[in-house]
Amino acid sequence: MEGLNSGDTAWILTCAAFVMLMTPGLALFYGGQAGSKSVLNMMMMVFSALGLVGVLWVLYGYSLVFGADIGGGLLGNPTTYFGLTSILENDEASEVVPQLAVVGFQAMFAILTTALIAGAAADRMKFGSWLLFSGLWATLVYFPVAHWVFDLDQGWIATSLGALDFAGGTAVHINAGVAALVLCIIMGKRRSWPREAARPHNLTLVMLGAGMLWFGWFGFNAGSSGAADWAAAFAFTNTVAATAAAILGWLLVEKLRYGKATSLGAASGIVAGLVAITPAAAAISPVGALIVGAIAGALSAYAVGLKYKLGYDDSFDVVGVHFVAGLWGTLAIGFFGTAVAPDETNGLFYGGGVTQLGIQAVAALATIVYCAIVTTIIVYIVKFTIGLRVEDEAEQAGIDEAEHAETGYELSGLRGGAGLGSAPKPPASAQPTTPAKQEA
Repeated sequence: MEGLNSGDTAWILTCAAFVMLMTPGLALFYGGQAGSKSVLNMMMMVFSALGLVGVLWVLYGYSLVFGADIGGGLLGNPTTYFGLTSILENDEASEVVPQLAVVGFQAMFAILTTALIAGAAADRMKFGSWLLFSGLWATLVYFPVAHWVFDLDQGWIATSLGALDFAGGTAVHINAGVAALVLCIIMGKRRSWPREAARPHNLTLVMLGAGMLWFGWFGFNAGSSGAADWAAAFAFTNTVAATAAAILGWLLVEKLRYGKATSLGAASGIVAGLVAITPAAAAISPVGALIVGAIAGALSAYAVGLKYKLGYDDSFDVVGVHFVAGLWGTLAIGFFGTAVAPDETNGLFYGGGVTQLGIQAVAALATIVYCAIVTTIIVYIVKFTIGLRVEDEAEQAGIDEAEHAETGYELSGLRGGAGLGSAPKPPASAQPTTPAKQEA
């Protein structure tokens, strides 16, 4: 290929691999927060997106997002790249980055966005129902909204509206957060919530998962530049700044409210900062990123408590983190945007007035309304066809065995009456026979 830039191509493919790692990282992040008898189900819900959404993406998902527009910037034509065959047949020698590299990179966004919703449905949703929901949601919600935002030549949010969203504050985080809220409200609370505290069973997994998410997020944000260039370096640096500040913002709120700074708070602060900087990574300065990240950490730390006041059981705070921080990051461009950043747009605090802030608000509102309506329809379709929830007995016992015939941990000794960590007493014939051992 005469026009191929091997450096940019290598960068995009590397970033795609980074983003793919975010899904296993999310499985650990959510799995550690689940109960010990539901950890596998939670991780399976996340991992299943790799399979299901990956298949849909190849068949028609990429085409719905980047195919020839068929609705005034609302949807791509599903036949344009159906099965990706036409890409193989019409590969252009002038491409700087092969289209298939973009296919792989954007596939990881679709997979991760769908998997994010699973955190709101922990401990009570049938696995088959999750698969049906996630397939319908990716098709009817994510793919259209991604066309609005990520198709920079045809999508109405990117072109007609002129909203800035570097890596998916609207299409990914607001979208997933709203879907999570709708799903957990219609499905209902866990039987024991909030009467019994649902404590994470393994905080070391949570922190490991958060670290993997941060690592992968460098590909998520910096890769969205589409090249190994100034914008990629800018987004990379802002991803460091905002996330670091968000950790401190979350921990400060915890310390002031509860007197302790927790590991779960640090891990959650990481995610809140990453979410907030996603849309603004190429729009604000590093100092602006510090401010946006710190506010995101503090806002989300307060927001996760709203579920107790409002009564919706968002198991792992998808709404409090992804919706709240995603909305804040999208709007923050209107405040902290600066023309010295790659997106070259001044926000309110840099003399740009309120125009861009209004544009950002319209993009966020459109995503919220569309996602809320269509997700509601999808959830009710699943509820009245195959049902949403496992049986009460399975929920009470932990749904790993009921849904997957497996357990994450061998608890047979515990079931038999032995204490956790105790070993069965060896038979008499195996006892030590030396006098010293017998006396001991």
